[in-house]
Amino acid sequence: MPRLILIRHGQSQWNLENRFTGWWDVDVTEKGAAEAFAAGQLLKDKGVLPTLAFTSLQTRAIKTLHLALEAMGRLWVQEDKDWRLNERHYGGLTGLDKVETAAKHGDDQVKVWRRSFDIPPPVLDKSSEFDLSADPRYAGIAVPATESLKDTIARVLPCWNEKIAPALKAGETVIVSAHGNSLRALVKHLSGISDADITGLEIPTGQPIIYELDDNLAEVERYYLSER
Repeated sequence: MPRLILIRHGQSQWNLENRFTGWWDVDVTEKGAAEAFAAGQLLKDKGVLPTLAFTSLQTRAIKTLHLALEAMGRLWVQEDKDWRLNERHYGGLTGLDKVETAAKHGDDQVKVWRRSFDIPPPVLDKSSEFDLSADPRYAGIAVPATESLKDTIARVLPCWNEKIAPALKAGETVIVSAHGNSLRALVKHLSGISDADITGLEIPTGQPIIYELDDNLAEVERYYLSER
């Protein structure tokens, strides 16, 4: 029975500071690193050991993966870094304090930007200090100026179809270390969650989600490993 492990990166510095992060590359905090290592220890203790890993091109997800694998004694596991597993791009909200943004634009407007399925935030200005179009890790990639959750799903699912699903069908136990919204995309697809309901799904940092799948990769069971 194919088994998939999903883990959202440990607490990042901008999670702590309550800022919109998106594609901007921030590190995990000391707490976030501890969350990642504890996740790996839990996976080891429960005997849920990955044989193949996928992650984004963002430090917080990569470091979370490495710390978890270290705790499992599995740093040797092959990993695939793919930009399509990046967090949703928050456009012109990138770097802004969430409370201050709500005070300026109103709670209702910020809720639309954060939680609507297909309405993206304002685009990021090309003159912004957070513009990543010249970042070498994204060479040859059309860096978005903003994304809705729908946009994020549209890039995550091809990564699933091209890489992750075939690996699971080939017998690999796969771990995906990624972000709140890129993981929402996978959960929506695997669990058949509606457009309206997926925006309310919260995925905590550093808590492994386990999918037990049938041979066609349909969900048999989904659970947090800490609850077993």
